[in-house]
Amino acid sequence: MRTFQLLPKQRKRIPFSAVSPSQDQSMALTNEQKKHFKSIGHHLKPVLIVAENGLTEGVQAELERALNDHELIKVQFRITERDDRRALIEELSKVSRCEVVQIIGKMALVYRKNPKANKNLSNIHRYQA
Repeated sequence: MRTFQLLPKQRKRIPFSAVSPSQDQSMALTNEQKKHFKSIGHHLKPVLIVAENGLTEGVQAELERALNDHELIKVQFRITERDDRRALIEELSKVSRCEVVQIIGKMALVYRKNPKANKNLSNIHRYQA
């Protein structure tokens, strides 16, 4: 008769930065939050258009204003190259400290929580069910 030794289950190691994010990073959105934000974002029109010049000071200022006012915004990118567009979206999320909810074609839906959100302007508060 053969005997088998049961090995203890190996636990998945999670890096410390993933457990307690620094002040610069925000918590990643859950799938439930993303689903809710996508349903809200479907009806939104682009608030910001980023063209070939990229993230200029004017674009960054408007992005900050829009995220502070609306929390959830749609950004349109008028750049033909997919890789350049993807790099610009990543740079935009780092510069503005926001979460990318969804990317479809040349549109990106981004979110940044505002603790003092104006309930009349915030897309999250206006579309609460």
